Amino acid sequence: MSDTPKFTVIDRRKIKAEEEKDNPQPASTPAEPAPPATEPSAGPRLVVSEPKPEVAEAQAGEEPQDHPELPPPPTAQESKEQKTAYDASAQRLEDIVRAQNPAMGPQPPVTFEHLVQQFYVSAMIQMGAGAQEGQRPRIDILGARQTIDLLALLSEKTRGNLTDAEDRMLQTVLYEVRMAFLELTSMISLQGMQPPQPPPPGKS
Repeated sequence: MSDTPKFTVIDRRKIKAEEEKDNPQPASTPAEPAPPATEPSAGPRLVVSEPKPEVAEAQAGEEPQDHPELPPPPTAQESKEQKTAYDASAQRLEDIVRAQNPAMGPQPPVTFEHLVQQFYVSAMIQMGAGAQEGQRPRIDILGARQTIDLLALLSEKTRGNLTDAEDRMLQTVLYEVRMAFLELTSMISLQGMQPPQPPPPGKS
């Protein structure tokens, strides 16, 4: 019984194709008798399933393909509820930490200065700063370059939206990390022109 509508659908498609070649207008008439019966409802599903990919491809070609995997942005209500839940969770965490350390005062709010300092410390550590005495500093020159570029991007995107003190601090930090990068890359270039140094004693 289930095979009957499938054969019927195939026959209708052949009939429609022949009718469209002869007369494009009468092709609309055979599409009407399909809905009354219950079994032919399976037919339209098969017929419709073919043009859907074509429509999807056409629409996909028109829309930008920058980040198709990204989900839709949250609504204003969702963002508000999440922010409220986040603040409450952060406050509970701070209460727990302060209960274990009564001498510790409340944590200061995060400011733009904290963000710039975070980038500054990351860049300097990537360029070998902060190594313990007697240990060879580990340098991530490519990571340092990326962090410095992020600082430059931050400076560009926040232009005109910072106070004079914030802008002065950002430009000073950006200047310092760039100077440290230039000095480090110059040392790397000089070492590249010289023969490699032997490993320290006690290390193979």
